[in-house]
Amino acid sequence: MRIGLLTEGGYPYATGEARLWCDRLVRGLPQHEFELYALSRSAEQEERGRVPLPAHVTRVLTAPLWAPADDGRSYGRRERRRFAAAFTELVRGICGADAGRFADGLYALAELAGEQGGLCAALRSETAVRAVESACRAPGASRTVQRVQVADLLEFVDELERLLRPLSLDWYEDLREVDVCHAAAGGVAALPGLLAKRFFGVPLLVTEYGVQLRAHYLEQPAPGERPAVRALLAAFHTRLAGEIYAQADLLTPGNAHARRWQERCGAPRERLRTVYPGMEADRFAAVGEETSCGDPDTLVWIGRIEPAKDLIALLHAFAEVRRSEPAARLRIFATSVAAGEASVQYLADCRSLAAQLFPDEAADAHAVGENPVTFEVIGAPEAPSAADAYGAGRVVVLSSVIEGFPITLVEAMFCGRATVSTDVGAVCEVIGGTGLVVPPRNPRALAEACVSLLRDPERAQRLGAAARARALELFTVEQNVEAFQESYLRLLARGPARPDGATTGVPFEQPPEARVPGRWATPTWAVLPASTQSASTLPASTQSASTQSASTLPEGTPLTSSEVSG
Repeated sequence: MRIGLLTEGGYPYATGEARLWCDRLVRGLPQHEFELYALSRSAEQEERGRVPLPAHVTRVLTAPLWAPADDGRSYGRRERRRFAAAFTELVRGICGADAGRFADGLYALAELAGEQGGLCAALRSETAVRAVESACRAPGASRTVQRVQVADLLEFVDELERLLRPLSLDWYEDLREVDVCHAAAGGVAALPGLLAKRFFGVPLLVTEYGVQLRAHYLEQPAPGERPAVRALLAAFHTRLAGEIYAQADLLTPGNAHARRWQERCGAPRERLRTVYPGMEADRFAAVGEETSCGDPDTLVWIGRIEPAKDLIALLHAFAEVRRSEPAARLRIFATSVAAGEASVQYLADCRSLAAQLFPDEAADAHAVGENPVTFEVIGAPEAPSAADAYGAGRVVVLSSVIEGFPITLVEAMFCGRATVSTDVGAVCEVIGGTGLVVPPRNPRALAEACVSLLRDPERAQRLGAAARARALELFTVEQNVEAFQESYLRLLARGPARPDGATTGVPFEQPPEARVPGRWATPTWAVLPASTQSASTLPASTQSASTQSASTLPEGTPLTSSEVSG
């Protein structure tokens, strides 16, 4: 089976999101052939290189979303009219209440890009700016959007060009040949798969361990960010998410919390299947199987230092713990500090607060065991690995106010540790009764739960053993890979819905040896609605050296979603 894996800002790059689980998925299914289509987010990400890829990854195509783009193409009068009509539909769908207009405009722009070339110049043109302004002033637009100014329009159009850049890529000739398109995230990453589904009938699978729309809403506004631009981008991401959820053949959220977000955005319940992230349990086997449970008086916190983790509340809670248990200690292990001045300042604020709460025992990372609070980094001599950090104490604490899927909580469960967590994101779903859960932003409740486990070591040990058993059952790499293998086969069993009539819809009717790598003939790129009645070509400026030949667009009618789903 050929799988087209679509990513944004992650795999196969050495840094970024979805890097680990994608790598585990690919390596766990060596019987399949993977093709990677990756969108990068920064020059730094590309400079850091890529992870080593196994032999069954046969193609890697990448495209930057961060670099300025100009394909050198300019449209004639007829193409400008087509662009204006399609782009107007798109932005009217963004600003108004009719989501159907957004989808019509999106696919019309994709058809134009396939015929005439990239959209870079057109999307940054005065025509685009005026279309956005008209849509913002139209009845039904929000008050924030109606107050849009020229600077807002220019900034939004610039950002929209970047977000729609996948429409102009030369990936679709390759994507039409895969058996399943698997988007490792929603949003822009799924755009190529959405078009492959629309024009070629390729089944689309979308996995979201962190809902892209939710992440956009929770993102901290940048200094000087304009409210109108933020509102327009939020509307764009909402419309795009709704279209992806409506058209995907199968959606695999990573937890019930992500699933609820998808359902609220219109995802059909019958196409949803929860697949928990797979994690390497072997890394924590030694700690999880040992009979001792670490220092009985130590609380452990592990994670990324940022405001969403609410270390301020944890420090206040620990002050309450110390009043009841004077021998208690808190060891804070940082996996990293979130990028940005605000996160660096947050770490400084946490250190300052610790010094104020314990003035006679100032926190010092260099004297573990002598101070009630220590700030440490995983990889230091005291904690060479995450397993060593979890093994340092009896109870692991999670104090977040915002959380998706709590990875550190699962790691603590693999280590057989009792946990105290705030009720956010998928925490209750992950814990499942094997740990204590308290309301967020409630230091007193957090302190009481920690004290109860410190005073009852037998209970803490029982909870830790139950947590490890639950983690081994639900959150291993093996169960994750098996779930996706089943999903791939389920999609393939429905039969390929190819509009070009190349197959009869019988799975495996074409043997693998019938496909010779490389192109020996000019392929077709897309099937357009009969109303277009025009031949078209891929933009030569965007084609790679191996795909410089022009590709014609035969006439035809795209399949409906019901025909694609069988």
